[in-house]
Amino acid sequence: MRYLPDMDAPDLKSPQLYINRELSFLEFNQRVLAQALDETVPLLERLRFLCISSGNLDEFFEIRVAGLKQLQELGSGQLAADGLSLEEQLAAIHERAMQLVAEQYRCLNEVLLPELAARDILLLSHREWSAQANEWLERYFEHEVEPVLSPLGLDPARPFPRIQNKSLNFIVRLEGRDAFGRDSELAIVQAPRSLPRVVPVPTEGAGRTLVLLTGIVQAFVQRLFTGIRVLGCYQFRLTRNSDLFVDEEEIDDLRRALEGELAHRRYGASVRLETGSDCPEDIVQFLQRQFALGELDTYHMAGPVNLNRLSAVYDLVQHPDLKYPPFTPGVPRRLLGGADIFACVREKDMLLHHPYQSFTPVMDFVRQAAADPNVLAIKQTLYRAGDDSPIVDALAAAANAGKDVTVIIELRARFDEEANIELSNRLQEAGAHVMYGVVGYKTHAKLALVVRREPGGIRRYCHLGTGNYHPRTARQYTDYSLFTCREEVGQDVHELFLELTSLTRTPRLLCLVQSPFGMHEAMLAKIEREIEHARAGRKARIIAKMNALVEQRAIEALYRASRAGVKIDLIVRGVCALRPGVPGVSENIEVRSIVDRFLEHSRTFYFENGGEPEIFCSSADWMERNFFHRVEVAFPIERPSHRRRIFENLELALEDNCQAWRLLPDGHYERLSPGQAPKLSLQAQLLARNAAGAVFGAGSG
Repeated sequence: MRYLPDMDAPDLKSPQLYINRELSFLEFNQRVLAQALDETVPLLERLRFLCISSGNLDEFFEIRVAGLKQLQELGSGQLAADGLSLEEQLAAIHERAMQLVAEQYRCLNEVLLPELAARDILLLSHREWSAQANEWLERYFEHEVEPVLSPLGLDPARPFPRIQNKSLNFIVRLEGRDAFGRDSELAIVQAPRSLPRVVPVPTEGAGRTLVLLTGIVQAFVQRLFTGIRVLGCYQFRLTRNSDLFVDEEEIDDLRRALEGELAHRRYGASVRLETGSDCPEDIVQFLQRQFALGELDTYHMAGPVNLNRLSAVYDLVQHPDLKYPPFTPGVPRRLLGGADIFACVREKDMLLHHPYQSFTPVMDFVRQAAADPNVLAIKQTLYRAGDDSPIVDALAAAANAGKDVTVIIELRARFDEEANIELSNRLQEAGAHVMYGVVGYKTHAKLALVVRREPGGIRRYCHLGTGNYHPRTARQYTDYSLFTCREEVGQDVHELFLELTSLTRTPRLLCLVQSPFGMHEAMLAKIEREIEHARAGRKARIIAKMNALVEQRAIEALYRASRAGVKIDLIVRGVCALRPGVPGVSENIEVRSIVDRFLEHSRTFYFENGGEPEIFCSSADWMERNFFHRVEVAFPIERPSHRRRIFENLELALEDNCQAWRLLPDGHYERLSPGQAPKLSLQAQLLARNAAGAVFGAGSG
């Protein structure tokens, strides 16, 4: 590795060394969309990737763009790390998002719909309906749709109706006189969320014919306006600010405050207007005035205004050959046959890699604790658990059985707030102690602690993870789970729960690393240690896998390490503000992103440490919020076999030449290609090992 002396050190805070966070996210969404265009991906999975890219863009506008616009309205002069002003960022976002939207609809209209049609899966527009389909759909409109629609005529006495966030709406141009003899010009038709957006049409044969609610309403909207002529019916959708604001200095009941905010989320500040591409310009301008939006906030769609709703097609079409082949997650051999999980953990630590290995042992850990008469207490954090959580069922059963159950539920887990409030109610009714985390600091750590009385005394069993206690996402996200009863880990986890419940400062932790107290300093110290090793001629290397890298001091430390000759490989799935490959700054840094069947979610940090490697798994990305505004945990991997497994996985990720993308110095990504080399896909390799029953599947754990 090339070593550069400090006397030539550039200004590592220079805006030229940073990639804009918002534009980096749009680049990530481009990589997601690329999966929809990848012919090696099964066809219905490609449609799902298109829907995911649409949903990602929605959330980006609801949170990130909304936040920028809010700062702009407050007159903030804040600059991004790359030096762009708020106005420059919003203009750049619009330009890049327009390109992304155009490619989304090109993917749908020119690629996916023709390929689906070739497989006899038809998503028909109104112009393509047969006479038989038209007759059936007219009856469907009459019996299923029309009864729940309430067209709203616009006149001076009737203000423009409130439009819910991301709801499907139609603006209808009219001609004629209404029942009261007045001229009718415009009306609004709002589609209730209860109506399915994709409707299967009965047909003969093995094919599948589907139509969109949008087309049904537009085809039969005249039936809603008796005696008035409909000149046009145009779809539109409004995106609103969906970030919840709670004044943490004023509240005395976080749950009640959030319940109040949730009711307002549907009507936050206007952020984005989407219209059909056929919507006349004067109507677009009329809508812009209603929502106080301009050209930079408006997007014209060459199809349905909410692509994400097409995800329903995946479940409506029974074509297994057009989906990823099913797989059975492995179970460690020593857990087969309903083994006592506590006996297994006493024998040795156990590491699981989801989804290649089953999430069932995590659920069994809580279930067995709930049923075990020797278990005295269970403590757990819940960030996202799902609406119908078996883990919550087990915790409630444990509380009903008289065990001491303490659950830290993060009510502010974005877009899961309502579900978490319901879970907290269930647990409280069962007699569990429910805490809502720490005001001002989201509890994002993934921890479970079981306190058990045994012949040798009290023993603590711990589960620590990189992902949520959510059975469904555990089959879709890659994450690590560690089970251990090592005394020092149990003591640290015990202290962390005391901190979360009593708000007292923990003593110095024995082996875990915690945010907001010390994780940032610890990670920087480990980077500095690699710098010292490199300068002394010892082995020095960093491999860091995470979802996002934006915290400036961490990036500066990585730049210093690169200049000192440390080889740095970063596997960053999403946003990355670090600019690799800059001469004299980041020549020794490579950044790659893997987008594949499963969402790469695990955070793993490898430090060569002069030949005595350390590996940490964590719930935290390297972002300001994770280091300073969340309760997070990083835990060391101690068993040599576990370290080997994780290191091999990292090496496989760095060898992936099928689903990996390399970040270029200009902020764009290029997809890697095997060329003449053998094809290697990280996730395909791990699935194959699982199917073969290797250590990643039915092995020792």
